[in-house]
Amino acid sequence: MLKFIIHYGLHFGLPIAIALIFFRKEWLKAYLIMLSAFIIDLDHLLANPIFDPERCSINFHPLHAYYAIVTYIVLLIPKQTRIFALGLLAHIVSDSADCLLI
Repeated sequence: MLKFIIHYGLHFGLPIAIALIFFRKEWLKAYLIMLSAFIIDLDHLLANPIFDPERCSINFHPLHAYYAIVTYIVLLIPKQTRIFALGLLAHIVSDSADCLLI
């Protein structure tokens, strides 16, 4: 249960913290854009089983792989993709917590 609370607390808490700290004037818009980064979880549909609470997503699913993470870091550079990239990286940090708690 603690792992569940930490995982989802980070998934929703980290983006809102980033939005409130760095995008004060448009925090809600930034938060929603960062939450849209959950789209990378579509790669879980390629796994069997789709959900395994004991699996570390990092470098297991294609959109959670190291090469993808490097791409998300590069997406921080253009201003047009920066908020979404922050959401992707916050998502990766959240999923990384699972790897430490297995």
